[in-house]
Amino acid sequence: MELKKTTHRSFTRWLLLVATVAVIVYFVPTEERNHYTYEVNRPWTYSLLTAPFDIPIHLDSISARAACDSIDNNFEPIYKRDVALEKSIVGNVATRLAGAADIPITPTERNHLTEAVKEIYEAGVVDQQTYSRIVSRELPMVRFIHDNTAMSVPTNGFLSARMAYAKLDSIFGNDERFHRTIVMTHLTDLLQPNIEIDSVENRRMLSELYQRATAPIGVIQQGERIIDRGDIVTIQLATILDTYEELAGERGTDNLVSSSYYPLAGQLLYVVLLIASLYSFLYIFRRDYYDDPRSMTLLMLIIVAFTVLSFAVVKENPSTLYIVPFTMVPIMTVIFLDSRTAFFSHLITVMLVSMVATFPLEFIMLQLIAGSVAINSIKELSRRSQLVKTALFVLIAYLLGYIAVEVMQTGTVDQLSTRIIGYFAINAVLISFAYILVFIIEKIFGFTSRVTLVELSDTNNQLLRELSEQCPGTFNHSMAVSNLAAAAAQKIGANELLIRAGALYHDIGKIKNPAFFTENQHGVNPHDALNPMQSARIIIDHVAEGLRMAEHAKLPSVIKKFINEHHGAGRAKYFYITYCNAHPDEEVDPAPFTYPGINPQSRETSLLMMADSIEAASRSMTDHSPEAIQDLVNKIIDGQIADGLHRDSPISFRDIKIVKEVFANRLRTMYHSRISYPDLKKSS
Repeated sequence: MELKKTTHRSFTRWLLLVATVAVIVYFVPTEERNHYTYEVNRPWTYSLLTAPFDIPIHLDSISARAACDSIDNNFEPIYKRDVALEKSIVGNVATRLAGAADIPITPTERNHLTEAVKEIYEAGVVDQQTYSRIVSRELPMVRFIHDNTAMSVPTNGFLSARMAYAKLDSIFGNDERFHRTIVMTHLTDLLQPNIEIDSVENRRMLSELYQRATAPIGVIQQGERIIDRGDIVTIQLATILDTYEELAGERGTDNLVSSSYYPLAGQLLYVVLLIASLYSFLYIFRRDYYDDPRSMTLLMLIIVAFTVLSFAVVKENPSTLYIVPFTMVPIMTVIFLDSRTAFFSHLITVMLVSMVATFPLEFIMLQLIAGSVAINSIKELSRRSQLVKTALFVLIAYLLGYIAVEVMQTGTVDQLSTRIIGYFAINAVLISFAYILVFIIEKIFGFTSRVTLVELSDTNNQLLRELSEQCPGTFNHSMAVSNLAAAAAQKIGANELLIRAGALYHDIGKIKNPAFFTENQHGVNPHDALNPMQSARIIIDHVAEGLRMAEHAKLPSVIKKFINEHHGAGRAKYFYITYCNAHPDEEVDPAPFTYPGINPQSRETSLLMMADSIEAASRSMTDHSPEAIQDLVNKIIDGQIADGLHRDSPISFRDIKIVKEVFANRLRTMYHSRISYPDLKKSS
């Protein structure tokens, strides 16, 4: 059975190793493999680059944009006059005036009105948008093309259709007859723009101007130096590099990275070595995690998740890599595992992501500093507010590290990027939400964080409140056991918070029958009416009942272990001995008097078993001398060891020696003798 279990664990570990390597290598950004990654105003990190062919030198993006903006600002748009529409409108006006009956003006005045319309159209009628630009002085001049010759024309004489009507109305002053004629013949319906923008010609001419303005200003000849390691990537150099990569791709002569399978093989070997080093660390220093599939799965999942997330971010925009909250890797690991594993897993993650970082050394340095700060500030997480404090410390670490690198490389703080600082701020905000990830991991993997243990230790929880109300004696006993065991746990380096919470819940099964337990009795003992075997069954049943209540209350599995293991496979000795004394000639079967639980499997549950028995026994002591207390502690713990109740626990003899001293000292403090106060003597 043990061999089968070991084989299953080994298979799970190797499967995790293969899956982790495969996923990471698969998601390494492929689009960027044949391109350099760099940032403007930062040093070039690659070796000397020379031109494999002639490369035209274009204006940098800022200069090109400025040139195009200048063209846009000075460009006179091209308009065209629709002469046919103009003649059609003037003809239609004349026709309506001639054919209308009962209009109040004479034929001569009709000709005068037609001539006025003709003059307006000869000056030009434009659309409302163009007229608005003219009024706001954005369009002082336009051009007309005639016989391939462009002629600039001022726009101050152009009118919109609405203003053309207003001018017609104003030409004839206050003569109501002309106004009525215009209304009766609906001349305003005929007024349309005869001058409109020539969009096609405008686009063509602008395109030609843009091409001239952004034409190459020089050439880098084949074999000429482009950039060398350590050179600052200026905006102009970035433009040349972009041109180089574009031309290299078009020519099919991309020499940036070999087209063979060597890069993929190198990545595969790199990832295998890093993950294997993590496995080696766990095998040598944390064998308990190495042998636990759940811990290994959690660790690999965290590393893969943040590595793949980083690859996705880099693929979209390499400069945004610092937004990724890498310190969540050590934070999650230190919360559920330990600080050494947290630092090593963080180191492995950072080394994996450095494959795609623009500046690997700077990236590694900043992440190691931030990770160390995160581990030191969060190793005792017990409140949500600590995550906010950790996020602030990480932000400060990032900023100081970034300033140090920039000052070291450039010798000035003028090159500090507010964009990078903003990324650090976003990173810190994301870290403060790590509590959500803690909750998710607890639900998926069944781990229990310190925050959860603190919440469980709150005596206002429904289950503990019910215990205090229905079993006040048991509640006080649980509190005393919790304090006693926690003191010993602190001395031997066990999980103090875990044992404190577990001790509070270990006897919740007594809620079902509180009166059958001596600490809750008040002069009446219901066991007097039962035989020892019946009494033992009721006492023993509080373990199974406690597990049922814990299951119903959805308590974590680590708390259930305290309920199940605090008596182990021990016996209800009082009733067993009572039964044996009542049946001296009978070979008594110990099974009905034996608890169904398993023996303690951890140091914490061993401590609880010891503290539970010692605290209960100390209540019946009449002699509280230091010697009597020490004898009681030795007798109970040595008896449990002799019965084999702690043989499955990793607790050592050295731990047991320390635990005995702690228990004895605590009990001596609890039962120390007090000074009797003298009576006041009254004078006669």
